[in-house]
Amino acid sequence: MKIITWNVNGIRAALGKNALSWAFDQKPDALCLQEVKAREEQLSEEQRAMLKLPLAWNAAQRPGYSGVTTFFKEEPDEIVMGMGAPQFDVEGRVIQTFWAGLRLFNIYFPNGQRGQERVDYKLEFYAHLFELCRELHKKGESIIITGDFNTSHMPIDLKNPKANEKTSGFLPEEREWVQKFLDNGFVDVYRHLYPQKVQYTWWTYRLDARKRGIGWRLDYFLVSEALASRVQDVIIHEDVMGSDHCPVELVFV
Repeated sequence: MKIITWNVNGIRAALGKNALSWAFDQKPDALCLQEVKAREEQLSEEQRAMLKLPLAWNAAQRPGYSGVTTFFKEEPDEIVMGMGAPQFDVEGRVIQTFWAGLRLFNIYFPNGQRGQERVDYKLEFYAHLFELCRELHKKGESIIITGDFNTSHMPIDLKNPKANEKTSGFLPEEREWVQKFLDNGFVDVYRHLYPQKVQYTWWTYRLDARKRGIGWRLDYFLVSEALASRVQDVIIHEDVMGSDHCPVELVFV
């Protein structure tokens, strides 16, 4: 099975660059896009024709903001929009797809860089997701959480950790939530497979950061411990253009 995650920073812009053709050419079982910034009905007929798989779409109420889309080869047994929490679901950040005991969360985590209020909102989002996953694990479900976490977990995951200690995305309280997931039944499978490898998934558009290798690893696959042994690889496709993020691919059996 192959799952690809990608923050496309606007699906209409990505389609305009023909960026998604790369993703569909990989023939993924699921393709999780974040920050689509549109409603499905806003796509033109030409743009719709470029979407090669059935999909689930969760748009934010606010126009041109946030939003996630999950494409899939096989129709899920269940599709859930959001997390059952109106304060978060209004922003269109989560799609859950469920196949025979496997639940895939496609998530665009909040960005905390607009001030303390948004940092608090982000931490509350992590907390709600954590409790939801804990209940699902109790029921015996296996879970994959993927998407743009908007947090780099460890110093190895960004180019300039010291300079960003007080920047949202690398605040101690944000990083602690990622660790809490790892301490309670989840595995960051990229870091598990590649404990010392330095790769990034996001680069600011400013100052030629991508070309200069100044980036952050923000896009993750966290999988239930029960699934970890089935993971064959996690590939960061840093050479694939089309967004300020690059796609990340999970391969498992």
